[in-house]
Amino acid sequence: MDPRTRNLFAIALVIVIALTGGAALLLGGGAPPPVPSPPADAPTIDGVVIAVDAASLTDVRSFTLRTQDGRQMTFGLAELQNGTQFAPGHLAEHQATASPVRVWYRDASPPQALYLMDVPAVSSPS
Repeated sequence: MDPRTRNLFAIALVIVIALTGGAALLLGGGAPPPVPSPPADAPTIDGVVIAVDAASLTDVRSFTLRTQDGRQMTFGLAELQNGTQFAPGHLAEHQATASPVRVWYRDASPPQALYLMDVPAVSSPS
């Protein structure tokens, strides 16, 4: 290969590497978005899911919770903040297994679930 062709090839290679690196920086994004945490000032309630109003696993509109004292509350999901960490479709599994959930909510008509999580298991004393 003659020196002129080699230099042209080297310049083209440097340009490709620079463009690729620039694109990676621009399109790679920064740090992942922060994981939402439960709202500190919102009321919470634990209970068992007894009904889920859903057209599909990805289209859940509301759910009904029965608390330990027998009350039933229906929560809307329009304001759910952690739907990526606790997918609303997961409520159907909680309904089937009767495993409790904890709900942080905004008191409205109907109440709006803001944050959902599995109720931590309580270990029995030995």
